[in-house]
Amino acid sequence: MLEGKDLILATRPFAQEIRWKSWWHLFTTLVVIAFAYTVIFTVENWWIKSAGSVLLALTLGRLFVIYHDYLHHAILQHNKPVKWFFTVFGWFSLAPISIWERSHNHHHAHNSKLYTTSIGSYPVVTLKKFLESPKGEQRAYLFVRHPLTISLGYIFMFLYGMCIRSMVNNTGRHWDSIIAIAFHAGVGVLIGVLAGWTGLVFGFLIPFFIMLALGSYLFYAQHNFPGVSYADKDGWTYAGAALESSSHMRMSPVMRWFLANIGLHHIHHLNPRVPFYRLPEAHAAIPELRHAKTTTLLPWDVLRCLRLKVWDTDTQQMVGMREIRVRA
Repeated sequence: MLEGKDLILATRPFAQEIRWKSWWHLFTTLVVIAFAYTVIFTVENWWIKSAGSVLLALTLGRLFVIYHDYLHHAILQHNKPVKWFFTVFGWFSLAPISIWERSHNHHHAHNSKLYTTSIGSYPVVTLKKFLESPKGEQRAYLFVRHPLTISLGYIFMFLYGMCIRSMVNNTGRHWDSIIAIAFHAGVGVLIGVLAGWTGLVFGFLIPFFIMLALGSYLFYAQHNFPGVSYADKDGWTYAGAALESSSHMRMSPVMRWFLANIGLHHIHHLNPRVPFYRLPEAHAAIPELRHAKTTTLLPWDVLRCLRLKVWDTDTQQMVGMREIRVRA
């Protein structure tokens, strides 16, 4: 059985970009986005507009994963037009490069490590620490992890967390957060002026609420699921965190396309240089990667993930409000 460094080394053959495939995936994604916008802005039937809006939201989610791979230096490096395209897309999606790279790279380096999980991820505290915290801190912690807060990721995770908070905390370092807010709002105003209120709703607001709600939930459930493990600094290892604390989210072929294989998240955490379109290859070729802890997007699994609140060091598992009330 491959473990640790040997397992990471086994993924290296798959961390080689196939450039024409990268271009093909980017091109076809942009074609679908263009088609969705065409449907939204030219068809009168509201049901068809709604379908176009959902299609746009899901395909923008796919483009976000491709953007995410680009920032991991997995695809399309050393190309200035691509760099500018993804810079603008980062503004458009309220995930400017400076804050996304800083927080996301920290998340990869400290995934599931207790006491550092709040940077670039949803915060996790121990049951003991939660019960010892003031009521105000408890409410703030539960608010961040509340299903409604996650579903409104457009507002709380991206607009506020990615842009406003980073801008306020360090304007000099995250000046592109200001640009992102202005650019994102400007696109919305432009769509409203050119396409009216229906264009604004179906071509901007609905897609972003769906896309960023799904993105926020995925980011949550990939590291907050039944069976997840957390460790202090003495018991933490990089490979262990990838396999024990990052889920394999099983999806249908359709959702795997829309979300660019992000469900194979344990492999991505083991080696973020593996392009998204090669993750299934690595999964098929390396037996140890096929034993990851799993979840799905089915309603009952979503509920199981959302009920988890704090890490119980006694039972070594995430627990919910029922357990918190029993111990309170």
